[in-house]
Amino acid sequence: MKRLLFAAIAAIAAPLALADYPDKPVTIVVPFAAGGPTDKVARDLAEALRKPLGGTVIVENVGGAGGTLGAAKVAKATPDGYTLLLYHIGMSTSPALYRKLPYNTLEDFEYLGMINEVPMTLIGKPTLPASNWAELHKWLEANKGKINLANAGLGAASHLCGLLFQNSLKIDMQTVPYKGTAPAMNDLLGGQVDLMCDQTTNTSGQIEAGKVKAFAVTTTKRLTTPALKHLPTLDESGLKGFNVSIWHGLYAPKGTPKAVTDKINTALRAALKDPEFIKREEALGAVVVTDARLSGAEHKKFVEAEINKWGPVIKAAGQYAD
Repeated sequence: MKRLLFAAIAAIAAPLALADYPDKPVTIVVPFAAGGPTDKVARDLAEALRKPLGGTVIVENVGGAGGTLGAAKVAKATPDGYTLLLYHIGMSTSPALYRKLPYNTLEDFEYLGMINEVPMTLIGKPTLPASNWAELHKWLEANKGKINLANAGLGAASHLCGLLFQNSLKIDMQTVPYKGTAPAMNDLLGGQVDLMCDQTTNTSGQIEAGKVKAFAVTTTKRLTTPALKHLPTLDESGLKGFNVSIWHGLYAPKGTPKAVTDKINTALRAALKDPEFIKREEALGAVVVTDARLSGAEHKKFVEAEINKWGPVIKAAGQYAD
């Protein structure tokens, strides 16, 4: 009898508790160090979420292991809506990059919606003997086995784009990993490496200043920003279907009540319409998502498709993390 009474009380109390959500600060875990592009997106989003969510939103940086430590922390957190994860494309590439991933990407999270996409550009050292895609393609064919392709480290956006670029061209290149974008860019500017594929947030300034050679963008549509609008897409240049952008999504631990995830999703949709948030994202070279991927279900379908896209590319390259 007592158990039935407690169950009845719990059933009545649960909706009342959910109605008060959030009644304490909500934490967004960023699985990288402070100051990077993902951290900036999270802090901008936290600010934009406060009003529609009706509570304080703070950001906690939990870096390490290419983002998997922070993701694992959220996967194991209490599923009450007070611990969320903001993660980028690594959500879909980690299953192939890491042999022992401490969580299941598709099973251990509630998907809350997609936030933005950041295009990428293919750039080369200033002394590269090519000035457009056609000339670069000829140069690549003529220099097989001699080409150095820089990246910011295993699992970085530049690493992933480089793998897909090689796979699409069927041309193997010498991958040169660095400990971050800055040293990789420095060596590209100095001519120590030939090419790099990286986010517009890291390349637009160098392109506009004429310090690197720019050959193409990695999205299926041309970009409209003044410094990049003249660049063709790799898709239109002959690498059909080539499409790489660095996206960010929001997640909660599996089992978070639907009433809570629904409230977060509603707040997320409102935050992504905030003019100040949009302005800040555009300053980063990012495009705020406005399509069906704003829903948790559609974002999950997108991530599953991304896993299927990147898995074979990473496995074919044989580049894994422990």
